[in-house]
Amino acid sequence: MAGPLTFTLLCGLLAVTLAETTLRPPAVLSLGREVIKERLTQELKDHDAVNILQQLPLLSTIREKPAGGIPILGNLVNSILNHIIWLKVTSANILQLLVQPSDEGQGLAVKIPLDMVAGLNTPLVKTIVEMHMQTEVQAIITVNASERGHTHLVLEDCSNSHGSLRISLLQKLSFLVNSLANKVMSLLVPALPKLVKTQLCPVIKEAFEDMHVDLLSLVRAPISLGSNHLEFDPLSPAIKGNVIQLKLGAKLVNSQGNVTKWFKESAVSLTVPALDNTPFSLTVRQDVVNAAVAALLPQEELVVLLDYVLPELARQLKSSIKVISTKAADQLGPTQMVKTLTQETPDLLLDQGTAKVAQLIVLEVFATNEAHRPFFTLGIEASSEAQFYTRDDRLMLSFNEISSDRIHLMNSGIGLFNPELLKNVTTEILNSVLLPNQNGKLRSGISIPMVKALGFEEASSFLTKDSLVITPASQ
Repeated sequence: MAGPLTFTLLCGLLAVTLAETTLRPPAVLSLGREVIKERLTQELKDHDAVNILQQLPLLSTIREKPAGGIPILGNLVNSILNHIIWLKVTSANILQLLVQPSDEGQGLAVKIPLDMVAGLNTPLVKTIVEMHMQTEVQAIITVNASERGHTHLVLEDCSNSHGSLRISLLQKLSFLVNSLANKVMSLLVPALPKLVKTQLCPVIKEAFEDMHVDLLSLVRAPISLGSNHLEFDPLSPAIKGNVIQLKLGAKLVNSQGNVTKWFKESAVSLTVPALDNTPFSLTVRQDVVNAAVAALLPQEELVVLLDYVLPELARQLKSSIKVISTKAADQLGPTQMVKTLTQETPDLLLDQGTAKVAQLIVLEVFATNEAHRPFFTLGIEASSEAQFYTRDDRLMLSFNEISSDRIHLMNSGIGLFNPELLKNVTTEILNSVLLPNQNGKLRSGISIPMVKALGFEEASSFLTKDSLVITPASQ
C-alpha cells in the first residue's frame, strides 16, 4: 500500500505534468494586417469619420484661451481673431491606414493619416484663405484581461503621432493676410491634436469595437454539414507580430439545435502555420475535421441486388464462392443480395499535404432477397486516400479507390474459410457500391461563409501534420 510520501510525490508529478501540458484550441483564426486595415477602413467610412473632421470646431477652439495664458498676448490674439469671420475644414480625407507591430511589441499600432484643407474668411480679402493640414492618428490594439479573467481586444492610446502635424498655406496673398494666416496656423498647432483626440478618437474606438463585434459574428456563423452544423466560439485573442489570432472552441449542433459534441482546448496537437502574406487563415484541428466528415457520412446500411445492378460483379462473386463451396454458389439466385454496413464513421488521418481515410465495414452476402440469414459476414478494415480541394468558397472532399487492408470472417453458414479468397471481389463491391454513395454525399462540399464575409470570392486549403488550413485563394 502506497504511503503518504508516495501519494504526495505522485500528486506533485501530476501537477507538474499538467502545468507543462500546452492546451491547444480546436481551431485558430489568424487575421493579417491587411484584413484589419480593410475592415477598420470600412468601419470608419460607416461611422462617417470624414464628416467628423469637416465639423471640427476650429475657430471656437482657438478662441477658448489666450495664447500661453499671457493677458497682453491674449489680447493681441483676440484682436487678430476678430478679423476672422469663419474658420472651418472645407475638405478632408482619411488616407491609407497602416497596421504594424507597436514599438513596445505588446500590440498592433494602427496609424491613420489625415489630410485636410481648412479655409478662413476675413474682411481683408475677398477670397478664402486655404491652409493644408496633415497629421496622423495612432492607436494601439492590445489584449486586455477583464476582472473575470476573460481576455479581449481593445483599442487604446489614441492620439496624434508625435511630430506628424504639418500646416501650410496653399496660396500666398498680401503681407497682412499672410501674417494673419500664420498667426492662425500657430494657434492651430496645439488646437488640432486636442480636437482630434476629443472629436475623432471616440469615433475611431467605436469603429474598432464594431469591427471586433463583426469579426466575432462571422466567426460564429454556422457551417452547414447536411442536417447538422459546425459552430465556432471565440475563446481568447492573442497578438503575435503583425497578426491577430483568435483561439476558437467548436461544437456540433444537430437539426433540433442540440449540441451533440463539444470540442474544447486539449493536448491534441494543432500546428498553426505562419500567416506570411496571406490575409487570413482558419486552422482546424484534426478531430474537428473528423467530426465534420462524420456528420456528412453517418453510419449507413446499403443493400444491393447485385445481379440486377452489377451483373459482372455478381458473376465474379459466384465464382469466388464456388472455390469455397460449390453447393453455396449454386444457391445464389438472380436476386442475390449484398449488404454493406459502415460500423463506424470514417476516420481521417491528416499528414503534411496528404490525407487517408480508414473505415470499418461489415459486408453480408445473401443467396436471395428473401433469405433471412447470410451465407457469411465479413469484417473489412478498409482505407483510401482522401483529397481536399476548394471550389469558390466551398471546401470539397472526395475519397479515392478503396483498398481492403484486412478481412475477418465474422460468421459463416457455409463453413470456415480463408476470407482472403474473397478480397478482390469484395474490394470491387466496395468501390462500386460504397465509394460512389459516400462521394455523392460529399459532392456538394462544405460552404465556408467566413471566406466571403472577409471579402474574398475563393478559398484555398492545405494540410499540415495535424490540421486542415483554409485561406483565401491567391488573387
